[in-house]
Amino acid sequence: MENSDTRKLLQECDAGAKMAVTSIDEVLEKVCDSDMKHLLQESKKHHEKLGNEIHSLLDRCDTDEKDPSPMAKGMSWLKTNMKLGMDNSDATVADLITDGCNMGIKSLNKYLNEYEQADSSAKRLCKELTDIEEQLCTKLERYL
Repeated sequence: MENSDTRKLLQECDAGAKMAVTSIDEVLEKVCDSDMKHLLQESKKHHEKLGNEIHSLLDRCDTDEKDPSPMAKGMSWLKTNMKLGMDNSDATVADLITDGCNMGIKSLNKYLNEYEQADSSAKRLCKELTDIEEQLCTKLERYL
């Protein structure tokens, strides 16, 4: 598991999982519907669990974790606060999280294709992260 593609893919997955947790944290207190709040809390737990697995593999590769870019975090925070400032509803939260999931899915698939020499465990974690994002989008559809 020492190839460069494996390390890079794991780092991108790490940044993606962290971004998801941060994004969910930003909106969680704004959610009124208890089922939606539970859904987001469960998704956050799945992202954190997967993030821990990613960290474990990064440690075994002797590779540093990767945080989301400050620009991505800043733009996400700005968009979230602007949209919720105009319409503080569960539908707005669902829209924001769905947009974030779609961006994550797109990025993860790009990295999966870019780092095609990554080992199977890194690819599996990337696909698992993509699956979590897709499932969350599907479950949020009823709130849009």
